[in-house]
This record gives sequence, C-alpha cells and structure tokens, in this order.
Amino acid sequence: MFKRLKIALASLNNNDWGRGSQKPDTPPDPAKEPPPKPRPGYGANPELEELWANINERLGDLFGKKNDKNNPNNNSGNDNGSGKPNPPFQLGFNPWFLIAIPIVLWLASGFFIVQEAQRGVILTFGAYSETVGPGFRWRAPWPIQSNEVVNISQIRKIEIGYRNNIKNKIPEESLMLTNDENLIDVQVTVQFRLKSPEDYLFNNLNTDHTIKLSVESALREIIGRYKMDFILYEAREKVAQDTAALAQEILDRYKTGVLLSGVILQNAQPPEPVQSAFDDAVKAGQDRDRQKNEGESYANDVIPKAKGMAARMLEDAAGYSARVVGNAEGDAERFNQVVAEYQRAPAVTRSRMYLETMQQVFSNVTKVMVESKQGNNLLYLPLDKIMKENAATNDATGASKAAPSTITPTTGSGPARDLGQERLRELR
Repeated sequence: MFKRLKIALASLNNNDWGRGSQKPDTPPDPAKEPPPKPRPGYGANPELEELWANINERLGDLFGKKNDKNNPNNNSGNDNGSGKPNPPFQLGFNPWFLIAIPIVLWLASGFFIVQEAQRGVILTFGAYSETVGPGFRWRAPWPIQSNEVVNISQIRKIEIGYRNNIKNKIPEESLMLTNDENLIDVQVTVQFRLKSPEDYLFNNLNTDHTIKLSVESALREIIGRYKMDFILYEAREKVAQDTAALAQEILDRYKTGVLLSGVILQNAQPPEPVQSAFDDAVKAGQDRDRQKNEGESYANDVIPKAKGMAARMLEDAAGYSARVVGNAEGDAERFNQVVAEYQRAPAVTRSRMYLETMQQVFSNVTKVMVESKQGNNLLYLPLDKIMKENAATNDATGASKAAPSTITPTTGSGPARDLGQERLRELR
C-alpha cells in the first residue's frame, strides 16, 4: 500500500500526468509515432489512476472548471474557445500554498482553552489587555498578543522558617524576638489563593517572594507584642490569627491580588542551644506554680474555718454578754425586791436568804457533815449513795421519785433548834 502511495505522489508532480506523451496541440499519429512506453509506476495500477481522475474531476467541480457537455457553446466537450481541447483540472504545485498554509497555522495558534477553575490573562505587546473566563478563547497570535492561564482556585502555600520538613530549619527566618527579650524559634506555613490574576502577575516582580516577606514581617511584629511563655503555652491560635490579619493588610497595600486562606503556626519553641536551660526554667516555674497553688488551697481551707470560728466566738461572746447582763440586771432587780422585803420583815428575810444560800450550796455537794452542839460527835450523811439507792428502788418498783432524806438533829433547843427545823422544812 505504501508503495502505491509513493507512486501516486511521484506522478502527482508530473505536469503531463494523465496525457501520456502526447501534446495537447497535435493529436498522436499511431502510424508515425510508436506507442509510448509506460513509465515506472505510470499505468501500473489502473484503479489508482481512476481514483485520482475522480479527485481531479471533483476539484474541477469545486473550482468551476468542469466541462459541460450540454453547453451549446461547447461543441466537442473539449473545446475551450480557441479550437484547442480543454485539459482536465489538475492539482499541481501552487506557490500560494506556501504562503496560505503558514498564515492559517499562525492564526490558529491564537486559540486557547481556559478551564472552569482558571482565568485567562491576555497581553497585547506585553502589556495587560483583559482577563477572560472559562471557555474556548481566541486572541491575536504572537507577537501581537499572548496569554497566560492562571488557576484561581488552587490553594498555594509558602513555608517560613523551614523547607519541606519542620526539622530542616532556616535560622535566618525562624528566630524572632519576644516582648520580654527572649529568642523564640517559629515555623509557619502560609496558605493563599488568587483573587485577582492580573494583580498577581503584573503588580509585583516576584509576588511569592513579596508574600513571604510580608507574612514574615507581620509575624515578627505580632511575636514582639507578647511574652515568650504566653506565646508557647497560651496564644498560639491568637498569634496565627493576628498575623494573618496584619499580613493581609500589607498584601492589599501592595496590590498583590492574593487572599490569605490561613497562617498555620507549625512549631514554636526556644532555640536549640538553650533548650535544656529553658526546660529547667520551665520546671522551676511549674514547681513555683504548684507550691503557690498548694498554698492557695491551704489558705482557702484554713481561712474559712478561722472566719467561722471567729464568727462563732463573736456570737458566743455576744450571747455570754447578753446572758451576763441579763443575769446582772435580774440580780439587781431581785436585790431591790429583797431589800424591799427585808425592810418589811428583816428576821424572816434574813432566815430565808440563809436557807436559799445553803440550798444552793448543798445542791452541788454529795457529802454532808452535821455537827451536834451537845456532844463531840460528827454525823456523816452519804447523800450520793442514798440518792443512788433511791434511784435503784424507783427503777425496781416503778414508783415516782423517792422523797429526799430527812436530816433530824439529835439534840438542840432554843433558837438553834428552831433554825434547824426551819432548814429541814426548806429541804422538804
């Protein structure tokens, strides 16, 4: 098949293709001129020749060069008006093809496709012209116009303080100074996307480097506002949020066309050369906080109790004061009443006061000694044992309270005897 195609292409470049060796002006004379010898490949494949003849005929129809046999102006079907036969249409070499084909290819080079998540930026002689949306687009070919396709939905990232791995640190970027003049090692990942492709491409020479420097500057400012312990243990999220807000303001002033998606604080720790000393300081601080908490816990336990005891003592003192004052006032009132009664009957009042006093004294005494004036004997009354025996008797018999024991003096006469009887009556 390739051999036949090669033969056909070789015969295509022959201007006498399809006419043999005869000339269009003089018809061939078989008697005078011998039949032409077939060239290599010419006439070797009649099917290919017939196919090519059909192609020439169709091209003649396309360009309006087909002979019309029904045309009255054409007598023989091959007359072109000069008495000479009209040769069939041939597809030969045309020098305009060398110009037209590059022009078509040059114009076709202006087509480009913009995907859904992309935007096309068209440049005219290197200057920004317009931004086009998704679809099949065309612009003037180079060098008149050119285009750049930018993905605006892609999340891009920049690393500050490290590269690829958090252990691969860059000290020039990661070491920062805190408010309490301590060095801290910080690694940050910045995520962003494009909100204006033309600003991202043309307003800055190296937009990614500008973003990196802006975020690093904002981070150093935020780190310088806080103390080291606050950054390490309490304010990691706050530092990231404040850095993102401040960096976005800087990028908007530079018109970078970038929208920060987030600033992620990967790591924050003291520098490695002082890590052990910092750990010791942290442990000491933790011990201090622990002891402080224990002291506060003890104080919270003791102080309320002490306050409660003080309040109780104050209440007891107030109650005691009220009781003593009340008793004193009652005694004073009673004394006034006794004085009034004494003035009316001094002897009776004196005897009654004596008996009441002795009753109060004997109510707290379990042993009583009775002295007889007529003899030297001393009587002993075990009141405690008598009271126990009476209580046991009452429990056994179910009787109410037993009558108190009676003290009867053996001898006595006169006022002493009357006084003893009066005392016994008071005891009863």
